[in-house]
Amino acid sequence: MPHSDRNGQQVDIWIGDDGRIKEIGAVVSARKVEEVDCTGQFVTLGWFDMRAQFHDPGHEYKEDLRTGASLAQAAGFTDVAVLPNTQPVIQTKNDLAYVKGRVREADALCRVHPMASVTRDAKGEELTEMMDLYHGGAVAFTDGTQPLWHTDILLKSLQYLQPFDGLLINLPQDKWLSMFGTMNEGMTSVSLGMKGIPSIAEEIMIERDIRLLEYAGGKLHFSCVSTGGSVDLIRKAKSRGLNVSCDVAIYHLIYDETAVEDYDTNFRLSPPLRSKEDRQALIQGLIDDTIDCIVSNHCPQDEESKKLEFDLADHGMISLQTFWPWLVSIKDQLPLDIAVEKITRAPRKVLGIELPTFEVGSEACLTIVHPDKRWRYDRQTNLSKSMNSPMMGQELTGRVTAVLRGTSIHHNP
Repeated sequence: MPHSDRNGQQVDIWIGDDGRIKEIGAVVSARKVEEVDCTGQFVTLGWFDMRAQFHDPGHEYKEDLRTGASLAQAAGFTDVAVLPNTQPVIQTKNDLAYVKGRVREADALCRVHPMASVTRDAKGEELTEMMDLYHGGAVAFTDGTQPLWHTDILLKSLQYLQPFDGLLINLPQDKWLSMFGTMNEGMTSVSLGMKGIPSIAEEIMIERDIRLLEYAGGKLHFSCVSTGGSVDLIRKAKSRGLNVSCDVAIYHLIYDETAVEDYDTNFRLSPPLRSKEDRQALIQGLIDDTIDCIVSNHCPQDEESKKLEFDLADHGMISLQTFWPWLVSIKDQLPLDIAVEKITRAPRKVLGIELPTFEVGSEACLTIVHPDKRWRYDRQTNLSKSMNSPMMGQELTGRVTAVLRGTSIHHNP
């Protein structure tokens, strides 16, 4: 557990009936308590995913808040921040109340944190009442799957959010340079005969937004950065003291553009998978702390949206249940202690959410994982309503075995 003086140690943890940690390090097996055997496993702080889509309200047949929360906890997450791109868009206090009400009805111990849209219907043209939304419980402001293309809107948003220290999140993607593109622009797109999306479509937006942040002040977070050039720009902005942060989608650390060669529409993603060099730059950006967080960017799609020609298929893949096996698969490139930091403390710090602690007296908020346990991911074990994963039907290494919050515990078989 990074940032703990017990990191790497083998200890017993006693959690009392009130859901708080009573002892760490003492042998508690003699006590009359329910025991969870964690031999050969890791215990971390509860994971936080700051970018997922649950499609509720509007497209509950793909995923809903109840199934999404249950899926997230089984995947190791005690908290998830959800995008506002629903029907209707999450843009009023009533919309926030709906999300929070549905979550209270769910049986999952995973807490769902709604993000609100910056503009009406996430069209990028007219600002929402962000101060009211902040007081209504929005943890951040973003148009989610849509970039903030309007320069004046982005500038005014940075200014508007400052009085209450609100966080602006943008998907850096120039919609004109990326229009009609289906994959990364490069030799692979040329060989496949598909229109590419150039790296500059992302990098030019990041450069623009950094200039506006420098001018207006505020807090800005870039979501789903995908190119080495983007990492360099953000690294330089941080070195100048700007209040900027960013995240990367888990699958951009695993795959590169060559995964598209078989025309598997599960790899139709936004932003697209980039080059091998970009993938390595993203991993290095995590290691040197340029990239703050790793997100799932979980995006369920029904089969009718994916069983199409590649250029007609909808974007996205489901990515919560395979999150830990993916991290295990690249542990030689990205040490697990760094990866854990990017899904525990870092997202909460970016969002300004209270950090759980691993100390006597604190409420238990823990994830237990096995790095070597093998299991099969298929239609029977898939917990999402959707099936759009390239990992379906494969045997995976790395298993989340349990998640605890307070007095609640979820076990995976």
